[in-house]
Amino acid sequence: MKKVLSILAVLLTISSLTIANPSNEPPKTAEIKIKTSAKCGMCKKRIERDLGVSKGIVNSNLNLDDKVVTITYNTKKTSPEKIKQVISKIGYDADEVIADQKSHDALPSCCQKSSASHKD
Repeated sequence: MKKVLSILAVLLTISSLTIANPSNEPPKTAEIKIKTSAKCGMCKKRIERDLGVSKGIVNSNLNLDDKVVTITYNTKKTSPEKIKQVISKIGYDADEVIADQKSHDALPSCCQKSSASHKD
């Protein structure tokens, strides 16, 4: 009798796990490209680092030649609008979202929009 109850308990546990996540699908991801006001390697490191610790961001890569950051993100945890706000809060423009002024002013002078373009 104990053996039968143990088997039933195991079966119930397995079935409840299957019901909790019936599709067993990995999180859905999407990719977005956002034009930034980044200028140099320091900007690239700062943006990629801060995006890397943001909720829902899977991967980010900033191309300094065209100033476009390519971001892979979990669609259930974040959205393009939230990602643009994160970039703005770092101190950079993100497409139509202007950089947060206080954050922009805290950037090193070489990384601010008014400085001449350069690369490290």
